[in-house]
Amino acid sequence: MAGAQKITFIGSKGEPLAARLDLPAGLIRATALFAHCFTCSKDIMAAKRIASELAAKGIAVLRFDFTGLGASGGDFANTNFSSNVEDLVLAAGFLRENYEAPSILVGHSLGGAAVLCASLQIPEVKAIATIGAPADAEHVVHNFGASLEEIERDGEATVSLAGRPFKIQKQFVDDLRTQSIEKHIGQMKKALMVLHSPIDATVGIENAARIFTAAKHPKSFVSLDNADHLLTRSEDAIYAAEIIAAWASRFIAPDVPAIDMPDVEGVLVAETGEGKYQNYVRSGKHRFLADEPTEMGGLDSGPSPYDFLGAALGACTSMTLRMYINFKKLDIGAISVTVLHNKVHAQDCEDCTDEQKSKSGKIDRFERRIAIEGDIAPDMHDKLLKIADKCPVHKTMQGSSAIVTKIVSPEQQGQT
Repeated sequence: MAGAQKITFIGSKGEPLAARLDLPAGLIRATALFAHCFTCSKDIMAAKRIASELAAKGIAVLRFDFTGLGASGGDFANTNFSSNVEDLVLAAGFLRENYEAPSILVGHSLGGAAVLCASLQIPEVKAIATIGAPADAEHVVHNFGASLEEIERDGEATVSLAGRPFKIQKQFVDDLRTQSIEKHIGQMKKALMVLHSPIDATVGIENAARIFTAAKHPKSFVSLDNADHLLTRSEDAIYAAEIIAAWASRFIAPDVPAIDMPDVEGVLVAETGEGKYQNYVRSGKHRFLADEPTEMGGLDSGPSPYDFLGAALGACTSMTLRMYINFKKLDIGAISVTVLHNKVHAQDCEDCTDEQKSKSGKIDRFERRIAIEGDIAPDMHDKLLKIADKCPVHKTMQGSSAIVTKIVSPEQQGQT
């Protein structure tokens, strides 16, 4: 797995929610959203294992702490099942705006019930996996034991859950009782996998049967033999993660196809036969897809040619700056570069050179926005901008390059 990003987004109660985005090492084939169990957190072992395994399969995973739990803001006492569902919908919206909308939902325990409900409000979702999920949200009420009477009478009570005190309000209980999970399941029209242990002492196996029966095909059931409700044994969490990852791969974009092409120097690009424009790209040991966006008639299965050009400029800029910073032993934080591209009339390009403005018609305008963490002195700004312009790709794009094109047979591609 390539790593993870710490993320914050605003939840249903207007409070910041702490999240973690686990990223694959290579091509991101899909994005998943994970909902943790009741009063748990995004860092419970099951969540970590599943996120790690999915990332290894090329699936990015966003897991977050619901409002009032873990590192997230807000008061747990003011939340309920409905607000958890709204948190999930907002998390999906955050992914949609900043990365890509989730096509896979995974929910553990009450989080499983929450993703079943939230799926109806996230149109991009293709597949849902639940682990030890109750068939009705009200199932959680039995955890309150003798405190339930106090909640009903006084409006709230402090309840011990998993050895920790939580203030539970009557509105929480009332909200649970209004939910109709099985009705939502029948309306989903999405692939479903139900994972449940036959010895689950917290949420009985009969809940899995109800969920499975309410769902339409395609649907699958996997028995988590000998596992407890929280999947506290690492082997149980790993098994569930592997099963979900293998199953989810059926409902997401295919991995980069294995095309039998000759070994060549340089970069090899070949049509895959999928869609109008999808191409296989191989550079050394690396392989990925290039495509056009859907509005251009493509499948949007990979970056466009201009995206690759922008990526080359951005990566080269970041690397060049880091080489300089390391050489000078400067205390400068992480660098990120955004590259924007559009075609503008040469005469309308205010920040172009006189030579560029003198050209007729439109020219390609690339704008780099370099962000650096930490405080940077104004004089260092100017120096770093000059260093950025020394990026070799920058020089290539601004200078004149010779492009020699030949038509050869497939057998001649590998010849030098």
